[in-house]
This record gives sequence, C-alpha cells and structure tokens, in this order.
Amino acid sequence: MGSDPHRGSCRLSTSVADGVRCRVQALGKDARVDNRILIADERSEISIAAAGRTETGPVRAVNEDSLFSAAPVFAVADGLGGHHRGDLASRAMVEQLGLSVRPGRPTAPDAIFTAITAANATVRAWSTRGGIAGTTIAGVALVSLSTQIDLHWMVFNIGDSRVYLRDERGLRQVTVDHSAVQELLDDGSITREQAAAHPDRNVVTRAVGVEDDADPDVWLIPVSGRQTFVICSDGLTRDVSEAEIVADLDAGPENAASALVERAIRQGSRDNVTVVVVDAVSTDTGPHRPGYADDRALGVLEETLPRT
Repeated sequence: MGSDPHRGSCRLSTSVADGVRCRVQALGKDARVDNRILIADERSEISIAAAGRTETGPVRAVNEDSLFSAAPVFAVADGLGGHHRGDLASRAMVEQLGLSVRPGRPTAPDAIFTAITAANATVRAWSTRGGIAGTTIAGVALVSLSTQIDLHWMVFNIGDSRVYLRDERGLRQVTVDHSAVQELLDDGSITREQAAAHPDRNVVTRAVGVEDDADPDVWLIPVSGRQTFVICSDGLTRDVSEAEIVADLDAGPENAASALVERAIRQGSRDNVTVVVVDAVSTDTGPHRPGYADDRALGVLEETLPRT
C-alpha cells in the first residue's frame, strides 16, 4: 500500500495572466497532493493551503476513488463499488472539473454545473453499454457571484461522499447524504447507531451517471476568517468519528489528510479511503467585505438549494 507524493505550489493574484496556473490532482491511485495559493486584490486576501490523500486500502484490489485539489476547486469522487467502471467514472468526474474550471482564481457556479453535466453524460453512456456505471461527487469551490469580488464557498454533492466545515463554531457536516439510510434517518425510522450497521448502508439514492440528469445539492457559505473544509469518501466516515476528525485537523492540511486516511485504515476500513483538507484564511483589507452577495447574485443557485 504505497503512497506516491505529488505536490505543487504557487502564489497567484486575481489579475495574473491566464498562463499562470497551479494544478495538482490525483486520479484513482494511491497518492498525495498538496498545493497553496494566495488570491488577493486591493480589498481582500485569501490564503488557501490544501492537501489530499487517497489509498486503496487493505481489502479492495482497485482504488475507485479520485480526488481533485487545484484551487479554486477541491473535490472527492467515489466510483460506485462493484459496479461497471467505477474507477473510470470517478476519474471522469474529476477530469471534467479540471476542464471546466480555470485554475488559480475564483470560478463561477456554472463551471461546476457544467463539469457535473459533462461527466454525467460520459458516465451515463457507459451505463447503456452493459452494466451500471456511476460515481459520487462532493466538493467545495471558491466562487464569485458577480462581476465584483463577491466571494463564497460553494459546497456541492451528489451521493454519500461528504463535506465538513470547521470554523469558529466548531466542526459540522455541511452536505446531506443521498443514501437509503439517510432517508430512514430523516423520517425517524432508525437511529444513527442503527444506520451504522444497516444492511442498506451502501445504497446511494443519487449518483453521477445513473440517470439522464445529475442534480447536485448546493450550499453557499460566505468567505470569512479561517475556514477548514474536509472532503471525503465514505471509506473515512464509516470508521472515523467527527471527534476524531477534529483531533487530526490541527496538524495542517497535508498531515491531517494523511492522519485521517491512516486512522480509517487502522480502525478497520474495508473500502478505499480518500480525504482532501482545505485550510483557508481570509483577511479583509478594504471598505468592502467579500462574501455577501445581493439577492440577484444568489438567484443563480435558486433551483439547486438542498433539502431542509
């Protein structure tokens, strides 16, 4: 169970030339990635440090997880285990993120939707050729909602891969799983303890490539102060508690990502395990604080609000 390091670094401004870029990604293999970026203008500065690690684990023969770590987008995709081309499905998803998003600067929400739509079409075509192909996707993107520097974190997910956020209020799960056990939890049929051992705990109710349309749930979180995101496949969350996630986060993104993956494997994970940790610090340097959009800007995501 090896880990090949893949690292890159750069410092960018919102006004840099198109040719300057910072892209580091790991596609369906045991790997580590690490990148840092500085996004600044006359009013604000955001420093982002991110790292990811993916491991096949001691049981599976193939790593069906893929990760993408290239500011402004960070994501984890988990190919549906035991299905047709799960590893290729997750790879197709993260590759589309790379094709749709300009690296090194805030992106537009539409770029994320474009990537998901394109990946869904690719994976859906495989499903029609004998066997169902599919993948989850969960991620966070630094987005600008208008022509001004109006920055938010756009959290998105399809399936049961997750995004957590730690800020001054502590750690909380932002995304809601699209899974059979989550639906049972929502209607009160089972407890969280029962969910952990439920026979349908592997069943997802939404995935990229399974239907003609792939609809992500989306959250918009204002950029503010220090915010740390943990993006992970279910290979982590089945065997690692939220308290244990918190315990490993203070070590910095690279050490935290590795510690969490190793903890999951040590505690009995039988699945592929993938974690991306994004640590962002925002400093307001001008009269206008970024992160608060007007109603017109927020309207672009009106039809993608998650269930309550």
